[in-house]
Amino acid sequence: MDTRQAVANRIEALCKERGITINGLSYIAGVSNSTIKGIFYKRSKNPGVATIKKLCDGFGITLGEFFNTPAFDALEQEVK
Repeated sequence: MDTRQAVANRIEALCKERGITINGLSYIAGVSNSTIKGIFYKRSKNPGVATIKKLCDGFGITLGEFFNTPAFDALEQEVK
């Protein structure tokens, strides 16, 4: 799994936990639907920290809480 997929999976899991749709997340986080869908469907090559921070604010969590999962701990360094 790469970083982009880990981010998409985390957003999806948080939405499911909280019963939030992509449209709902877009509204509460102030991030466009197209940006969120771009993350899910890998059209976004590198979701920025500012975008992830807005999503975290919408979920009511910190960036640390967002990234504090085994999926992120297990990621290998991506060298290109």
